[in-house]
Amino acid sequence: MSKRHNAKYKISRRLGESLWGRAKDPVVIKNYPPGQHGPNQGRRPISDFGTQLTAKQKLKGYYGNISEKQFRTIFKEAANTKGDTSENLIGLLESRLDAVIYRLNFVPTVFSARQFVSHKHVKVNGQTVNIPSYRLKQGDVIQIKEASRGIPMVIEALQTMERDVPEYLELNVGEFKGTFNRKPAFEEVPYPVMMQPNLVVEFYSR
Repeated sequence: MSKRHNAKYKISRRLGESLWGRAKDPVVIKNYPPGQHGPNQGRRPISDFGTQLTAKQKLKGYYGNISEKQFRTIFKEAANTKGDTSENLIGLLESRLDAVIYRLNFVPTVFSARQFVSHKHVKVNGQTVNIPSYRLKQGDVIQIKEASRGIPMVIEALQTMERDVPEYLELNVGEFKGTFNRKPAFEEVPYPVMMQPNLVVEFYSR
């Protein structure tokens, strides 16, 4: 198991939920915090601050454990944009290239999506993009490079189709292509666990 996968599973264990809804996540069996005391330590009640912090950690973790600096920058942009800050935050996160590659089922995890983009397997509007945080705009077309379409991970992910493709995206499996139709509203995003972006707003507004 790679360090990347280990890190992913540690996030789920720490939060006590299968963050990405995968049956193979160890937290499904080991639903208690990591540590030497194992299941005997339980999960302690947390304060309002702790609840807000957990909401932030869940959202950061879900999108590939984004760094605090990068996540705070995204939040500031959401706060400075007209409209509801929590809705803006979700819209910005869902318009990331790595998130869209994951949503389209081109790869099995958001972690592999980040690596996949970084290794120059993806084109946006016909141009190679290797920045996972690249911000997609309405109507942008995302396509897997022809030379990369035979990668076993890609073939398996498209055959398995673990996740439903949401309405704000459009998938053409035969052409290994997807379209970013628009930024979604929070209620449209198919999170497998409850997310509370309003608590993230409260956390940064303290």
